[in-house]
Amino acid sequence: MSLQRPKGTQDHLPDGSPKLRADLSASAFSHVTRTAARVLERGGAQWMETPLFEYADLVQRGVGSSTDIVRKEMFTVTYAGEHGGYILRPEGTAGIVRAYLENGLKQLPSPLKLWTHGPMFRAENVQQGRLRQFHQVDYEVIGSALSLVDAEAIWLMVQVVQELGLTGARIKLGSVGDPADRERYDAYLRQLFTPHAERLSADSQDRLTRNPMRILDSKSKDDQALIVELGVEPMLNFLGEEASAHFQEVRGHLEAWGVPYDLDPSIVRGLDYYRRTAWELHHQGVGAKSALGGGGRYDGLAKELGGPETPAVGWAFGIERLLIAMDAEGLKWPLTAGPLVYVAALDAEQVDPAARVALGIRAVARAEFAYRALKPGNVFREAERRTAVYAALIGSEEAGRGSVMLKHLSSGVQREVPVAELNALLLSDLFSEMPSPDSAPTPPALETR
Repeated sequence: MSLQRPKGTQDHLPDGSPKLRADLSASAFSHVTRTAARVLERGGAQWMETPLFEYADLVQRGVGSSTDIVRKEMFTVTYAGEHGGYILRPEGTAGIVRAYLENGLKQLPSPLKLWTHGPMFRAENVQQGRLRQFHQVDYEVIGSALSLVDAEAIWLMVQVVQELGLTGARIKLGSVGDPADRERYDAYLRQLFTPHAERLSADSQDRLTRNPMRILDSKSKDDQALIVELGVEPMLNFLGEEASAHFQEVRGHLEAWGVPYDLDPSIVRGLDYYRRTAWELHHQGVGAKSALGGGGRYDGLAKELGGPETPAVGWAFGIERLLIAMDAEGLKWPLTAGPLVYVAALDAEQVDPAARVALGIRAVARAEFAYRALKPGNVFREAERRTAVYAALIGSEEAGRGSVMLKHLSSGVQREVPVAELNALLLSDLFSEMPSPDSAPTPPALETR
């Protein structure tokens, strides 16, 4: 049996693990998701969760059959002889829109703001920040076509990364227009590229027929060189009057709110259900492929999945990539707090009573206990290893008086406290008012047997 995790996956490790870095830290992941929850829920978003796998046809329609994700990067799920009926989700939007339609969420106040986070799966060519199992924070707003909703979504994305402390992340903003605008642009691209089709990569030759906007997203250096050589005009030059007005409104809101952005005419969304606003969040700290995430308006997706046409906009960012950016800026994440109290028995007869004391403390605070009797010196060492604030010791004399000896580890102050009064004392933090060890009355001596 191989003791290796699957290629393109990571273990999220507890604090104190050797060679721990942000994108491997369970507490760093928790910090990101807690921050996202705080920002998004303040903005009215509600948490929801969808399955890790969906029917293959739903994902193929939701992500787009012409995308590399569907054509090259899908993980299919096999069981009981079936194959290809299900796919591990490569992103969150299709499942959320499916759940919205299936469960009648249209009846809730509109627009409905939803958010989630969790693992996604793509058969990536593994490299820094590109994993086969990765994690996203996902935010969707369903039920409004107003430009103000787009702007608020972008503001919330920026707010999440700012509250995490990132200063080097920046929005790149564009628009893909309305369906008629896209038809004009597709016709222009076909006319421009067709005479040079033999110079395109095999993927882009296929896209030239099915979805020419996808050529602009090509990873081929030769394709990108040809795009520059031909002087391809951006989609922004093909926006109709309504899409152009919508885009200018989004920009106006962002500027009024002080959200910095770069106008990027090269941003495209190559699927027919995308509309108007499109953006990406970039940070140079993650390398040449600097995108942390992106978003856009997808008013046609609900209809593509079999429901009524429903306006919607959303975004997602990769947690691993965001944590790499945090590392690049030298940002730290809060480590998992140790117990408030570490409880230990000084003799075997008091091990179970010590455990009961710890269980009682858990009604008000985190507490851990030793599973066997320890000498006082070992109790203090174990408590410090766990970064506890207090150590509570119970010997036969303390047990006879119904008390514990409670020591504040950083100050060295200790006091015998009745068990019945322990939780109230911990809640009131009386030890913050205790005298320093130099002036404190000498407590009963603890043997070091």
